Amino acid sequence: MSGNIVSLGGLTIGSKAALEKAMASEGCATTGATGCGSKQAPDDMDPATWAKVKDHPCYSEEAHHYFARMHVAVAPACNIQCNYCNRKYDCANESRPGVVSERLTPAEAARKVIAVANEVPQLSVLGIAGPGDSCADWKKTKETFSRVTQDIPDMRLCLSSNGLALPEHVEELVDMNVDHVTITINMIDPEVGAKIYPWIRHGGKRYYGVEASQILHERQMLALDMLVARGILVKVNSVLIPGINDEHLLAVNKEVKRRGAFLHNIMPLISDPAHGTHFGLTGQRGPTAAELQKVQEACSGGANLMKHCRQCRADAVGLLGEDRGQEFSLDKLPEALEYDPAGRESYKDWVAKEREDRRAAAADAKAETGATVAETAPKLLVAVATQGGGRINQHFGHASEFQVFEVDTTGVRFAFHRRCDNYCVDGAGEEGRLDRVIATLEGIDTVLCAKIGDCPRETLAEAGITVLQDYAYDYIETAVSAVYRARMGLAPAQAETA
Repeated sequence: MSGNIVSLGGLTIGSKAALEKAMASEGCATTGATGCGSKQAPDDMDPATWAKVKDHPCYSEEAHHYFARMHVAVAPACNIQCNYCNRKYDCANESRPGVVSERLTPAEAARKVIAVANEVPQLSVLGIAGPGDSCADWKKTKETFSRVTQDIPDMRLCLSSNGLALPEHVEELVDMNVDHVTITINMIDPEVGAKIYPWIRHGGKRYYGVEASQILHERQMLALDMLVARGILVKVNSVLIPGINDEHLLAVNKEVKRRGAFLHNIMPLISDPAHGTHFGLTGQRGPTAAELQKVQEACSGGANLMKHCRQCRADAVGLLGEDRGQEFSLDKLPEALEYDPAGRESYKDWVAKEREDRRAAAADAKAETGATVAETAPKLLVAVATQGGGRINQHFGHASEFQVFEVDTTGVRFAFHRRCDNYCVDGAGEEGRLDRVIATLEGIDTVLCAKIGDCPRETLAEAGITVLQDYAYDYIETAVSAVYRARMGLAPAQAETA
């Protein structure tokens, strides 16, 4: 087991003192931006693209282990109506796009970003994702970005849009150095779109049905083409709606790949009558995990798929899979704030070192597995409880989600995540939670965590799920590889050094 493990949980509170202590334990300097480790790009990515995505948790699966995002809710206006959206709803126990606890002015948003950046050194990206549409409320979006970059010039800027008004602002995005844009594209056939969008508002006029979807489709394709032509990375979000666009999303995937989209994120519809959406109130169900996986597998070979999305709130703060937004409500922020860059700069250096070590460990594990396991050996899915950093560093009982990795003779890969809080649990307490976790882990028989109590471990064993804590704080790839070799009968089931 590795020594001097840095807990990411310890880096997120009181950034300067905690960070200095953490860096000292790793032997890293805390005053410069160049002291610890290589920033070399992965072998399968060109350096220019790596420079854009290496710190962006949504555009890089590797980055999401290390870096945090922040959304500021400055754009409440919207120019389309989606049958899966209700921007007025808020629940403290829920995570869902469009949901916010408080709307901000650009000045308030800039103050909040400084507060978060000083306390959360993992913060690398500022995004505007509503709660309406960032381009429909363009003046607020632009002013927010301008205010933030005056104080924190290295903050990556990112926005999400339905694409309708996006073409009008592409040149301004280029001027502001926004190099990541997400467009929600649920269809390329207006007949399908008419089942998703009741109306749009464009050019001072409201359109309905197929005509509305035709205009929206044309504007989305124009926006995608314009962004790609200017070197801006585009992630396409698509909401999977069973019986409406599930089969159609294969065509969407092929089309956005043809037009140069960097990633395609196929997300499950979140549908519950309590949310007050049209789909929720009319009984439209969301997809099962198996249905989502089937569509993603059908898109294999098309546009690269994002599988680590958490469908964040429009005011989310923190690593993907966590939301610390309630810690930074306006009433908790000092009136006077000054940005201190030391914490974030030192954290980047620590990440560079961790990445280099983790990549070397993963390469060694891959080489050993490939050399010792027959080509006919089956794949294995392993669920991991992690707080980030690419390590197995979370107590089983504290996990609200599990990251699932696929391993075979070619190596270890992130496959998908499984949430066990399911967005909103109607105020339910701990009773019955283990049943929800067992249901969440359907199809997975091995879980790795930092620690687990005897009672839940025995209950999980009765359900056919083996939970191992022998690999606590090891790198995920090396631990999963060791479990795989042990399962194939080719190595002892013991922890390996990371």
